[in-house]
Amino acid sequence: QVQLVESGGGLVQAGGSLRLSCAASGRRFGNNKMGWFRQAPGKEREFVSAINWSGGSTYYADSVKGRFTISRDNAKNTLYLQMSNLKPEDTAVYYCAADARPYYSGDYFRRGEYGHWGQGTQVTVSS
Repeated sequence: QVQLVESGGGLVQAGGSLRLSCAASGRRFGNNKMGWFRQAPGKEREFVSAINWSGGSTYYADSVKGRFTISRDNAKNTLYLQMSNLKPEDTAVYYCAADARPYYSGDYFRRGEYGHWGQGTQVTVSS
């Protein structure tokens, strides 16, 4: 059974930092693109960041560019999101996602590209 388990969320003041982790189990995702999405109350789930299978290509939403950094450790089957200079508008549930298709690029920004999802971790940024 494939599982993606996020951790590292919490409450932080504006300007602070958090590091999210996503540990995968049940299969290896070292050959698959992975990403982070977030969903704020009353809003659609939106793209945050994505990374290709090797880690050589990364993608960011304009709203987080320059503040967030995505990375992966394929040996540990784990995805990360380092978030810095957090703002109240970053408050949301953050979801890890993985494409089930190895070596497939496609549209990194589209939710439908990702067949596996975690349960989410809450990030709350106070002003």
